[in-house]
Amino acid sequence: MTNQATTTGHINRLIEFRQAVYEHGLLARRDALFDLLDAIVAEGPVPSLPWLSLSPRFQRQWPSLYAALEDGRLDSVWLRAYLAQQVPAEGVQVFALDGSAWARPCARTLDDRQYVYQPTQAVNGGSVCVGYPYALLEWSPAVRTSWCLPVDIRRVPSTQTAQALGALQVQDLAHARSHCPQALDIIAADGRYGHASFLRALKGQRCGVVVRLRRDRVLYRAVRPPEGKRPRGRPRVHGERFAFRDPQTWGAPQEESTLQDPQWGLVRLARWKQLHDLRGADVPCDVLRVCVHQERENPPEALWLAWQAPPLIPAGISVTGETIWRAYQHRWPVEPGIRYRKQQLGWTQPQVHSKEAGDRWSELVALAMWLLFLARPLTEDHPLPWQKPQRDLTPQRVQQSFRCLFATIGTPARPPKRRGKAPGWPQGKRRMPKQRLAVVKKQSVALKTA
Repeated sequence: MTNQATTTGHINRLIEFRQAVYEHGLLARRDALFDLLDAIVAEGPVPSLPWLSLSPRFQRQWPSLYAALEDGRLDSVWLRAYLAQQVPAEGVQVFALDGSAWARPCARTLDDRQYVYQPTQAVNGGSVCVGYPYALLEWSPAVRTSWCLPVDIRRVPSTQTAQALGALQVQDLAHARSHCPQALDIIAADGRYGHASFLRALKGQRCGVVVRLRRDRVLYRAVRPPEGKRPRGRPRVHGERFAFRDPQTWGAPQEESTLQDPQWGLVRLARWKQLHDLRGADVPCDVLRVCVHQERENPPEALWLAWQAPPLIPAGISVTGETIWRAYQHRWPVEPGIRYRKQQLGWTQPQVHSKEAGDRWSELVALAMWLLFLARPLTEDHPLPWQKPQRDLTPQRVQQSFRCLFATIGTPARPPKRRGKAPGWPQGKRRMPKQRLAVVKKQSVALKTA
């Protein structure tokens, strides 16, 4: 049970966070933007954008809600650096790199729309729709929870790949966390980032990278120095072949361990060092083979991970095969975190008229997730009659009890100033229809990452 001093500290931290966002993160229309942020946190599922103007936390009329998104401005660079500083500055901290789509199939007047993958509950698992892809870099504080805090969220333009933008996000994170020498930051990414160009872009950064590899990959060992007289011709670039599907090419691993996990049962880890891709001889990495549920008669197929270590590892932290595998497990909260922001906070609900307004709304939803996380120690579980009590509160349970905190934390936003009735559309001025724009067809990722 927390004491009075601890509770006061959590309240002060929440108030300081809100004050800093209001003063430095919101530039134009800051009062309306902050009221909109409070309305997102206070209300439950968001059925529509104008419905938030009916919230008691939104002090203004409904036109100010649209004006905040269309004419407001956020300091995105400052917000990314500030959110990165909220992560603890010591120990192993895992950041998950992933992506999600905002479907806008009927918005023909929006530019730079692309064909994006949209997960569905269909038998085939998903479909292709028209909309905007977003690259997400999120801090995952714990495994098997719904808490995943967005640190950097950016829309992927048609002139850039998600992998190149993800590498830029990691570089900005490393720069913002350069004052944390006691922390080992690990980037956990999915299979779409498991190629040499992505690892090459992050070579020399202060964070380690663990990515999943396909089970049919073929890597190569480093070239052994020639014995005796130097052979003629061009020096060899690749050494012996290492095929994931051919155990005869593996050889003895440099590290091997077995452990018992409550979730995954008997786990066997094997690690080989200094392997590289056919196009990435300059970016060698370690390869980890993870076999889980070995006590079963038919265990699942092995998981292959690539590990690129940072130049300097903090003292007191040992990076073993178990450390790498458990860091990759922090990707699990990304999916429920994205689903919660879409279903409860209404991330992809508004039908805004510009892509810039969609970017502002995405950043507000990310800030709302941080407010819920900081309020977690201050809220008590108030389940509805059909809900079971929880000891570790989920984001939805914190949101159900967040309204009680507004009387304590207040708001830095100024009250509205009434300016009378708007003049409306000028008489005699013609209404010109907006230009219809075609969907952009991007090149394949294989051509851009080669």
